[in-house]
Amino acid sequence: MGAAEGQRDRIGAKYGMWFFLFTEILFFGGMFILYAVYRSKYPAEFHASAGEENLLLGSINTAVLLTSSLFMAVAISAVKKGSYRLSVVFQAATILMGLAFLAIKAVEWYEKVARGIYPNSPVLDKMKMGEILFFGLYYVMTGIHGVHVFIGVCVISFMVYFTLTGNVTQENYSKIENTGLYWHFVDIVWIYLFPLFYLIT
Repeated sequence: MGAAEGQRDRIGAKYGMWFFLFTEILFFGGMFILYAVYRSKYPAEFHASAGEENLLLGSINTAVLLTSSLFMAVAISAVKKGSYRLSVVFQAATILMGLAFLAIKAVEWYEKVARGIYPNSPVLDKMKMGEILFFGLYYVMTGIHGVHVFIGVCVISFMVYFTLTGNVTQENYSKIENTGLYWHFVDIVWIYLFPLFYLIT
């Protein structure tokens, strides 16, 4: 009976996470639609503004997040096999990748701010409307995504603690599995953001 209840709890938790991710899809989907509307209205300005992005750093960040997803998948698989130490190692590696992503994004933002390109700046206010909208969307969308990455890093940190203390086990792995779903979702969002802001030149 206990095993059956545990199975129901895991299924319920997974459904709950999928529902949460669905609301997140709607949230980001609204921003993607807004981007599409403005891009169709100001195609030349959006293309010109994308040329100002640091393609190298954006590409590195893409590789970092894709690698972090692989690490998280390995960490979950290790828990299911009872290899808790290995799972902790890959969870920690995922955290480091997430922090590296945020650090690289901070460098990108710093470069733009140093050039005077930030919301309501005198430099940005002198640009064309399409360019203003592009950089406004860039800061909002990458900023919100960065917050999601930071939340993911914090949650995975708790998973490391839970794995070390026996709260996440081979028989009770729904917490880390749902954390993995969230992390993969965050990575997928970036896969869409990357071409929108870096590859439309």
